[in-house]
Amino acid sequence: MGAEANGSSSSLNFLIYGRTGWIGGILGKLCEAQGIPYTYGSGRLEDRRSLISDLDSVKPSHVFNAAGVTGRPNVDWCESHKVETVRTNVVGTLNLADVCRERGLVLINYATGCIFEYDSGHPLGSGLGFQEEDTPNFTGSFYSKAKAMVEELLKNYENVCTLRVRMPISSDLSNPRNFITKITKYEKVVDIPNSMTILDELLPISLEMAKRNLTGIWNFTNPGVVSHNEILEMYREFVDPSFTWKNFTLEEQAKVIVAPRSNNELDATKLKTEFPEMLSIKESLVKFVFEPNKKTEIKG
Repeated sequence: MGAEANGSSSSLNFLIYGRTGWIGGILGKLCEAQGIPYTYGSGRLEDRRSLISDLDSVKPSHVFNAAGVTGRPNVDWCESHKVETVRTNVVGTLNLADVCRERGLVLINYATGCIFEYDSGHPLGSGLGFQEEDTPNFTGSFYSKAKAMVEELLKNYENVCTLRVRMPISSDLSNPRNFITKITKYEKVVDIPNSMTILDELLPISLEMAKRNLTGIWNFTNPGVVSHNEILEMYREFVDPSFTWKNFTLEEQAKVIVAPRSNNELDATKLKTEFPEMLSIKESLVKFVFEPNKKTEIKG
């Protein structure tokens, strides 16, 4: 392994795409905290020449892709903006993977695990999660359909590390992209166990994966599942004792959204084996999200 594989920050120089995004912003802060030199890419993913220009000027040791469109306010946007979705999430991602491969650079690509749904082989509540080798079975939304397509194509690029992120959560409860923030503001929520990604714990792990030059597909979620109600119960316990919510069924939810949503459990064994210290989803929620946001009681 070369110097950049041993993780000494003097040999590291990260190029990050997605400066204005949630994950991209956190990555910059993590690099600062670890003393890792980093630069945000100024090129557009769909403009190959601009990517080449970034690589030539920055000369990075590793590249991170946290750019892409998820749709505002949600993935329903992609249903009516299919070309824009393909341009960035498919063409752009492939462009970046390709120019990185030409230079022998590892690309850490923050992808999605919302390309699966519970099925007869992976029933809800069974504890049988989808593995890295499994073929995506959820095509309910165009966002997910396009992401599954690009994941399949990226398998041909041996320099790419694909991280399947799901329902990302962080300790920043003011961020509108935070899954917890989203569901606390919904009028009604479904209640389905899902695999999720605690960014405060897993994004530092993704930097370590780059240092180890890990590639291939990884289910990038904390082990186990947690349901909407379980999260909201924790929110009520730690943050807002007066918080209340209402549930509704998937059938009722379908009437107020354009595209169906993915619900699944991903098997995190591969990641847990590489990083044994990683906490289960419920432990991680308490340690990294709810404990830091705990409201101290004022005793009169």
